Amino acid sequence: MTTWAIGDLQGCYDETQRLLEAIRFDPAQDHLWFCGDLVNRGGQSLETLRLVKSLDIHSHVVLGNHDLSLLAISLRREDEQRKVNPDLQAVLFAPDRNELLDWLRLRPLLHVDRALGWAMVHAGLAPKWSIALAERRAHEVEARLHGKNHDKLLRNMYGNKPDAWSPKLEGFDRLRAIINVFTRMRFCNVRGTISFNEKGAPGTQKPGFYPWFEVPGHAPRDLKIVCGHWSTLGLFQGLGVHAIDTGCVWGGKLTALALGEEPRIVQVPGKEGRKPGND
Repeated sequence: MTTWAIGDLQGCYDETQRLLEAIRFDPAQDHLWFCGDLVNRGGQSLETLRLVKSLDIHSHVVLGNHDLSLLAISLRREDEQRKVNPDLQAVLFAPDRNELLDWLRLRPLLHVDRALGWAMVHAGLAPKWSIALAERRAHEVEARLHGKNHDKLLRNMYGNKPDAWSPKLEGFDRLRAIINVFTRMRFCNVRGTISFNEKGAPGTQKPGFYPWFEVPGHAPRDLKIVCGHWSTLGLFQGLGVHAIDTGCVWGGKLTALALGEEPRIVQVPGKEGRKPGND
């Protein structure tokens, strides 16, 4: 039995199928962890979403920023939904759209398996968050996202302010700050202030900011962490973090990481003819 973590799919259905073949995925024995951003840009978001949903009993999925964006767009008027890219429209106007979107909305922001020794998040953790504290923060958002008034949260989650987590935050500011940490973080300073506009590789950021996993004095974390979101970072394994968004949708690779004491990597080529991206 193997547990495989897989990086950002972003609607790359054909590549996902090739990766499942490459790892010889056996649903009778193996398990899959998907690091979020199942949809957008790859041209086959509907097929990808249907595939991952069909694997539900064999997998865990965390929400990424593109997944949350799709959920927010689904609440807009029909004429506004028709203005988004064709990839997302395919989901929004599919006959099974409600079933797919309801399933997606019920995914968590953080998955933790202490027996395995791993945790999964789409983007990152705030400097002062231990795994246990991150679980509590994730549950705050999930309780609202899974509840009857989830539409209010989805309509109020956008924005770069507040740009740092604080336990003193309340209301939608508090929930927005938590969501931004879990789904948008790349660089931050020692106070946890996120630099939203910097999306390049480490070394390109302004002074005083660090990759979220390199912030001096960050909280001890008792589990290894697998994440995605940061395609310009590429494959990174160090400091207890395994970042596996290797830019499939941008012509890079789609990566699977076998979780265990000695993690191993399997990759397949990504989309051809795509310009590099950073989100």
